[in-house]
Amino acid sequence: MQKKIILLDGGMGQELIKNSKSKPHPLWSTYVMSEEPELVKKAHIDFIEAGASVITLNTYSTTPERLEANDLSDKFSFFHKKAIDLAMEAIEHTQKNVLIAGCLPPLVWSYRPDKAPDYERCVDLYLQIVREQKDYVDLFICETMASLKEAKAAVSAAKTSGKPVWCGLTLEDNENCELRSGERLLDSVIALQSFGQEEFLLNCSFPEVINKGIDILSKNTNFFGGYANGFTSIEPLKTASNVSVLSARTDLGPEEYSKYALNWANQGASVVGGCCEIGPTHIKYLHDILIEKDFEIVTSLS
Repeated sequence: MQKKIILLDGGMGQELIKNSKSKPHPLWSTYVMSEEPELVKKAHIDFIEAGASVITLNTYSTTPERLEANDLSDKFSFFHKKAIDLAMEAIEHTQKNVLIAGCLPPLVWSYRPDKAPDYERCVDLYLQIVREQKDYVDLFICETMASLKEAKAAVSAAKTSGKPVWCGLTLEDNENCELRSGERLLDSVIALQSFGQEEFLLNCSFPEVINKGIDILSKNTNFFGGYANGFTSIEPLKTASNVSVLSARTDLGPEEYSKYALNWANQGASVVGGCCEIGPTHIKYLHDILIEKDFEIVTSLS
């Protein structure tokens, strides 16, 4: 009997940086939707044709807080609608059966939970995003959640949609299995479970770190998965405004990355995929190796 698994896409933002004519800036993945929208559509198409069964909306940097900081609050609905349209156009172009995931990212700054507003404000801001996306997506991913506060706020807002909600936690790139806030992974999962959350992912951390986290999730959850980044370190971004300050690892090509993801799949993961610096060639290689190892890649959320 084949084992079923869902295959996520990879890192949209890095694909846009590689192909854009513009220099990266704090809202590079947002601006590109008005300046070079064909790049977003092409990235979606490339990931779909590589075998992804879920694509995530290109709204990671399109939060109310980030737009306000750049005097673009009046464009909030426009950018969300554009991201939705581009994802749908990509699916129509490929004629593939693919799910769309809504995106609830860190509201202010990746990897810096100390920058997040208070809990009630976080919930309100996430609800604004959910209202824009809920009628067009199949599920929500609360991704790169660096603290329990962020995760609880995003999950709380996403659950109002009535759609499935996956909570993606990001871990410190060390041996301690802690969120980037310093909170222990297991404690955070237990707290979120008491809050009604059952689906957990680990993302935007070293694959070696996700290996350790998956060991914990596999023993304490029924639905789990991982999608790692390919950065050498995220430390420079903690004081910089965009990811152009980060470097890609040279030891995480498609074959090397797929060994990590296949390990998660073999441990019972429901979802695997890629985050920053994991491109369509990685997803294609992972797709093919999963098929070779007798996994069935599905779009079913049941």
